[in-house]
Amino acid sequence: MLSHVLLTLATLATASALGRGLPPAVQTTHRATAVRVTVLSTMLAGDPARGVGEWGYSALLEIDGKRLLLDTGARPETVLDNARELGIDLSTVTDLVLTHNHDDHTGGLRTLRRELSARNPAALSRIHVARGIFWDRITAGQVGQSSVTKMRAELEAEGATFLEYDKPTELLPGVWFTGPVPRKYPERNWSVPGNNSAVTALVRTPTGDVEDNVPDDASVVIDTPEGLILVSGCGHAGIVNTVEFARAAIREAPVVAAIGGFHLFRATDEQLAWTAGKLKVVGLMYLLGGHCTGIEAVYRIRQLAGLTRRTAVVSAVGSTFTRGVGISALALAG
Repeated sequence: MLSHVLLTLATLATASALGRGLPPAVQTTHRATAVRVTVLSTMLAGDPARGVGEWGYSALLEIDGKRLLLDTGARPETVLDNARELGIDLSTVTDLVLTHNHDDHTGGLRTLRRELSARNPAALSRIHVARGIFWDRITAGQVGQSSVTKMRAELEAEGATFLEYDKPTELLPGVWFTGPVPRKYPERNWSVPGNNSAVTALVRTPTGDVEDNVPDDASVVIDTPEGLILVSGCGHAGIVNTVEFARAAIREAPVVAAIGGFHLFRATDEQLAWTAGKLKVVGLMYLLGGHCTGIEAVYRIRQLAGLTRRTAVVSAVGSTFTRGVGISALALAG
């Protein structure tokens, strides 16, 4: 069962109410001790007998007996089928974090909610998002709704509630949602639609149309005794921007693990060297990079940040990170 704070938020919030987390200085100082992250969608299948890969991302977070799903993969059935093959029951997971609006992170939501709610009406009924996820997108002059906006009315009619945050907020004891991440450094970790540099991509904000740098990109940060664990969907805000924001807003502690997608697959050697240097400074010990991180980027950061084959791994479906144990990569990625 989720914390009293989260239940209160779910009760009081309207479908579009902004999360009103207290400033970090007066939040709890709980440190999560039992932490396990299991990858349910990424580009590789790690075990020949279980799971399929896709261009998408999803992970199950289990923290001190509580569970959160982060993102829902790209194709409608991938996360549902992968979880089943991995022997994971998602019907007891009531809370979902969507890291941003892109289809490869939201594509499984309708199917998951429909199938899981048949067993438990509360399954994935609380959906946590960052401010900006509902803003219209403009591509080549054409205005369209985000993938989440397109699903919103249907999901709400079926009993789901969206909780929208504009600042870092503690969802569970020691588990934080960053909300929108300030862009301190010019990490351009996003792609225009169709990966076409000639296409103009804009987002319609309350103050006007601006370049769509995925302003709703957000991550989950778990505060543990050793330091912070970052779990990201795509890291469009930039992994360094996100890490430094988390340390300033939550706790100035080492970032001991970075898990998920970080959109570095097109990064130059110079950009990867800069990124690895920054991560080394904040104490990175584990990297489980999947999806849009890029295989070469994981290997390059491993080398430059002083990590090893055991501590910096390309993630696969079914691979895990466990506090106190480390990374279980499975056969293909290991």
